[in-house]
Amino acid sequence: MTIREILNTTEHRPWKIPTEHWKFYQEWNNVIFLHWQVELSELQKFVPKELEIDLFDGKPWISVVAFTMEKIRPKNLPSFPPISDFDEINIRTYIKSNNKSGVYFLSIEGGTSLSCKIAKGMSQLPYRYSKIKRTKNRYESSNAEFNDKLNVEYVIGGTKKKKTELDKWLTERYALFQDTEQSINEFEIHHVEWPINQIELKKNQLEYPRFRNLIKNNPNKIQFSEGVKVIAWGKNTKEKTDYNTK
Repeated sequence: MTIREILNTTEHRPWKIPTEHWKFYQEWNNVIFLHWQVELSELQKFVPKELEIDLFDGKPWISVVAFTMEKIRPKNLPSFPPISDFDEINIRTYIKSNNKSGVYFLSIEGGTSLSCKIAKGMSQLPYRYSKIKRTKNRYESSNAEFNDKLNVEYVIGGTKKKKTELDKWLTERYALFQDTEQSINEFEIHHVEWPINQIELKKNQLEYPRFRNLIKNNPNKIQFSEGVKVIAWGKNTKEKTDYNTK
């Protein structure tokens, strides 16, 4: 599917795509979604008060999303695989802000040190380098600084015939909100609706000490996707003092 076709496929979106020119292209491929329903009081410790935690049937969720980032590039430049292609793991939750539903990252790990430095410098997102190894049905990572470890083995099943409302709620997110010391940055993205496959976990070992009260036991829901091609716009910055935090 061409970029023009992606931009013209919008019926699945909850709001219109931005009118400004897009700035970045990227692909999120072979994506493993691990989802946990969590307690609001525990999650609030990690989310800035300026952002409202989104709820599904009265409960918040967090997700560990492990995938391969490919072909990331500015609009008018080609991708450069040593920097553009790397494995990534993010831990995210779901929030609402400015009448939009989006995601907020508690953590982002990348498997290439230089890519992490560039991505963090350009976006102010919380990228950090971890050792990541991926083979056909296995995804492993480790980070000595935080004592984080992930070791997942899986078998991919068939395409999910009908998505549930929760399937869509967890995946169809077209905005990202991230905090800095003084501000909240908003990023808009666009892609076609996620194709979702079933997945069976053969091994599921996750150790994230900082989030031990959020990531525990087996996930409440798991998904796999071959991936999506993503169009992204530049960041919009809003000072924290401009938010109503009542």
